[in-house]
Amino acid sequence: MNKNNDVKPKKEEPAAKAQEETREEEKAGCEESTAADIQKDEGSTEGCIQEIERMSQLLADLNDRYLRLAAEYDNFRKRSQKEREAIFPEAYASCANLFLPVLDNLERATNEETADANYKKGIEMIKKQFYDALSKAGITEIEAQGAKFDPGLHNAVQHVVDEALEENVVAEVLQKGFVMGDKVVRHAIVKVAN
Repeated sequence: MNKNNDVKPKKEEPAAKAQEETREEEKAGCEESTAADIQKDEGSTEGCIQEIERMSQLLADLNDRYLRLAAEYDNFRKRSQKEREAIFPEAYASCANLFLPVLDNLERATNEETADANYKKGIEMIKKQFYDALSKAGITEIEAQGAKFDPGLHNAVQHVVDEALEENVVAEVLQKGFVMGDKVVRHAIVKVAN
């Protein structure tokens, strides 16, 4: 057993010596190559600076594109929201415009004389219900009788001379007009005085 113990240390000594010699050679090689590496690094530093500048410019361009795209999307979103909000009033106005001739006929029916009081009362109730439905939809009648003529609200089809009325005053309403907020659903058809 002693022989085995003696053999092992003899084998380990040359390996340790070889490692130490390799380390010394590496140190010497490093010292020699340091001067060459410094000159090489100066060239690569310049290249690195140029690469950093190029990457900075690319980042700025990408950031600019991102900001433009974000602004464009925000504008699109706002425009879409306005269009959606405008659709409902248009739809209400369009639908109401289809039913307004029915209301005109109900008005004519209530203005006619009838022998049956219950029949007349029923027509008046239907007319009132029709006006209530328009009111719930935000549609109101244009007050035209005796008002100053406004071409944005009134459609003048006749001109009459009446000394009792001022100039450009609505003398008679031939067909009622309706508005929904600021939007005219149907212009009032009127006769204008003087």
